[in-house]
Amino acid sequence: MSSRTLPLLFINLGGEMLYILDQRLRAQNIPADKAKKVMNDIITTMFNKKFLEELFKPQELYSKKALRTVFDRLAHASIMRLNQASMDKLYDLMTMAFKYQVLLCPRPRDLLLVSFNHMDAIKEFVKDTACILAQVDETYRQLIEMYTPLASGEFQLIRQTLLIFFQDMHIRVSIFLKDKVQNSNGRFALPISGPVPHGTQVPSWIRMYSCTGEEMSRLQFNNGGNYTAALCQGSFELFGDRVTKLGTNMYSVCRPVETHMSGTSKHSAQHTKVNLVPNPLAKEELNLLAKLMGGLEVPKAGNADSGFRVNLFATDEEEEEALLSRPDELSYGFINIQATKDQTANAELAKIMGEFGESRESPDLSADASSKGDDLLAMMDGL
Repeated sequence: MSSRTLPLLFINLGGEMLYILDQRLRAQNIPADKAKKVMNDIITTMFNKKFLEELFKPQELYSKKALRTVFDRLAHASIMRLNQASMDKLYDLMTMAFKYQVLLCPRPRDLLLVSFNHMDAIKEFVKDTACILAQVDETYRQLIEMYTPLASGEFQLIRQTLLIFFQDMHIRVSIFLKDKVQNSNGRFALPISGPVPHGTQVPSWIRMYSCTGEEMSRLQFNNGGNYTAALCQGSFELFGDRVTKLGTNMYSVCRPVETHMSGTSKHSAQHTKVNLVPNPLAKEELNLLAKLMGGLEVPKAGNADSGFRVNLFATDEEEEEALLSRPDELSYGFINIQATKDQTANAELAKIMGEFGESRESPDLSADASSKGDDLLAMMDGL
C-alpha cells in the first residue's frame, strides 16, 4: 500500500464531483450567480491551505466510510443542499468514474495526467476569481513537487492501492452502459484496441537474445487486438497538452446520468460483513480524519432564502424510491467507536467519535430552505 495515494484520490474524486454538480446545476436552471457561488465555495474549501497540508502528509488511505464523510461535508460547503439519496448517487458516480479512469490508464504514471486534467477543469471553473486561482496553482505546485520525481514502481503501487480501494464497487452507470464499456454486472470491459502506452511498441513479435544481448531470432504472433502506435507523452507541467482524455468532463445537460445497484454476490455480502467488524485501527483513522477535517472551513448559510436543493434524480419520487431501495451493503453508515474510556483524548475528537456512533438520519427536505441539509451537516458542525 502506498502512503502517497490519498492526495490523488481526493483531487480526482473532487474533480468528478464538480463535473457532476456543474451538470446538475445547469440542468435544473439554477441562477448563474448561485451556481457560481456553489462552485467557488466548494473549490475554496477543497483547496484550503490547512486542509491540503494534512492531505499531502504521507498516510494510509482512509476507509470508504471516512472518505465519504469528507465529501459529504465538502458537497455542503455552500448554499446548495443534497438529501441522502442524491448524495449517495453523487458519491457513486464520482467513485465509478475515477475507478474507470484508473483501470484505463495506459501507464501507472498517467494517473498524474488524469489528475492534471481534473485540475485543469477546476482551474477553468474559477478562472475569474484570482484568490481561488492562487489556491489551485499552489496545489499544482505540490502535485508536481511530490509526484513527478517518483519512479514508475511507486506509481504502480499507487495504482494498485487505488484498485484495492475500488475493487468491491460495481455500481452500474448509464453513460458507461450505453457506451458499452461496462457490463450489466457493473464490471468494466477493458478495450483490446487503441494506442499502446508511451515508450512501448505494438505487441506482435517475440525476440530471442543470446547471453551477450545479441538478437538471435524473432517470431511474429497475432496479438488478438487492434493496437496502434503510442501517442506522444502528455505534459506533466503546470500548462500543456495532457494528451489523454481520461479525467476530462464526460457529462452534459442533454445526457442525464443514472446509476443502478448491481446485484451483490454471496462473496460480496460476506466481504461487507467482514468490513463491519470493529477495526482496531479505526480510532487512529479518526484521529487523522479529525485533523484533516479541521481544515475544512465550511461557511454557515447566511440568508435562509438563498439556499436551494439539488436533486440528482429526475423527480423527487425517484429520489425517495432510491433511498428506500438502496441495499444495506451499499449504505455509508458511520464508524461506531466507544471513546468514553479514553480520558486523555482530545475533546474535539471525542465529540466526533460520539457523533460517529450515532445513527445517521436523512435530512427532512420538505421543510423551508433554511433547514435543508441541517441534519446532514449536524454531525460536523462542531469542527
